[in-house]
Amino acid sequence: MGGRTLSAPLSELTTWDADWSGLRVVVTGIGLSGFSAADTLIELGARVVVVDARDTEENRAKADTLRIVGAVDVLLGADAVAGLPQVEGEAAELVVTSPGFRPTHPVLLAAEAADIPVWGDVELAWRVRIREGRKTAQWLAITGTNGKTTTVSMTESMLRAAGLRAIAAGNVGTPILDAIRDPEGYDAIAVELSSFQLHWTHSISPLASVCLNLAEDHVDWHGSYAAYRDAKAKIYENTQVACIYNAEQHETESMVEEADVVEGCRAVGFTTGVPAVSMVGVVEGLLVDRAFIEQRKDSAAELASMADLGEYAPRHMVANALAAAALVRAYGVEPVAVRDGLRAYSPGDHRIQPVARLEDILWVNDSKATNPHAAAASLAAFSSVVWIAGGLSKGVGYDDLVSAHRGRLKAVVLIGVQTEDLRASLARHAPDVPVIEALPAQTGEQEEPVTSAEEVMARAVAAAAAVAEAGDTVLMAPAAASMDQFTSYAHRGEAFIEAVAGYVGERQAQEPEEGPEQAQEPGQAQTPKEP
Repeated sequence: MGGRTLSAPLSELTTWDADWSGLRVVVTGIGLSGFSAADTLIELGARVVVVDARDTEENRAKADTLRIVGAVDVLLGADAVAGLPQVEGEAAELVVTSPGFRPTHPVLLAAEAADIPVWGDVELAWRVRIREGRKTAQWLAITGTNGKTTTVSMTESMLRAAGLRAIAAGNVGTPILDAIRDPEGYDAIAVELSSFQLHWTHSISPLASVCLNLAEDHVDWHGSYAAYRDAKAKIYENTQVACIYNAEQHETESMVEEADVVEGCRAVGFTTGVPAVSMVGVVEGLLVDRAFIEQRKDSAAELASMADLGEYAPRHMVANALAAAALVRAYGVEPVAVRDGLRAYSPGDHRIQPVARLEDILWVNDSKATNPHAAAASLAAFSSVVWIAGGLSKGVGYDDLVSAHRGRLKAVVLIGVQTEDLRASLARHAPDVPVIEALPAQTGEQEEPVTSAEEVMARAVAAAAAVAEAGDTVLMAPAAASMDQFTSYAHRGEAFIEAVAGYVGERQAQEPEEGPEQAQEPGQAQTPKEP
């Protein structure tokens, strides 16, 4: 890599104040993480080229913004990502990639062939987190197949309840580099990390870390379940104080046992049952700590009660709360802040979100259930379910999900363009459960094909309404990604809420003489009945 103008090698670029000037960097993607990475590198004085396959009006506007910030070249369109571009006529010295780019992408394969290091935005953030004149935040790192966003939000709430300046960042919405560059700085950052982000990390050393759970997911991106598992396991590498694992899933404990951690780092388990020594868990309706107290051999510290989680707390929500509690206890937060943080926590949209109840039928939006493991948690919360499911499967199977929950299924309404695997699993393990296609196969004599995402969901809601009866739950928990028919899981969830609102409105208009309203306004919380 000739022509280097940088005085320090990449291995010495470990603070904001290191000499980044002149470093030739290619950034892949101009989405949230890519934009923040490019913006940061420009501020550091690096020479940057950004590439993105989507030549859209939005991306052109982002490119214009980056050019205003500093010297940068932005290449958009399919040709821009056909290979690794040069930077101002010279070979790149570093690639900073966005999570959406698979390791097999031509740009990244070209970097590998040229022996050019590839970092993710999380790796870059770790290297620039130390800056003269600003406080350096401790990182509490969270991953898992499901529950990441809930846990990172609970962790943030507990830290703030302790009077700390804290933020949830990373895969949760706020790019980690934006949090790092905050002028005031933070005491702690709850960092949500996807398997994609972890794949491209090399040197992060969190104060405490947790893998909440592990189930087959993103096999298409990683190439195999083993590679997906290995990416998740990187969360524990170089952890300083506590590696927190799911005591009810041995695989996460094995990850901790295999990890190369800082000397003195402890293994701490969480369980929804009674905790052993060096665990957090539940005793007689109380969340308790037997890990971060001196007398843990024969006593436990009360952290919170089940009531502090709200009137309705499914098992996986309790597990997430315990994981968050272990993270902040590793930081040194007092038990009262755990309780107050849970009381202040508000669940986000699209995660087991009741949106309406009409004629004793509950309608629930769990669009964030983008894989079978997440959908299983939703199905387990209800006893009689009309299940709206389907989408992009990401290479995972549905046999275990259907087999475990077939007794709860009254009917299944299929959405999505990849329903073959789910339909086959239903035929094998729940052959007596009616399966309804939201979009029947089109023929030349039928109406025009449905292309609107909103119409897809409207038809699914109508099909579910036709079979649901009093006491049933209509649950939209797709167990698949959304990008086949929707722009995101949030778009899919909003389409469901809108379709349910339309259905409820029509039903009320048909029966104006019915006295008091029986339906709750869509989007408001409604407590589901215990199964």
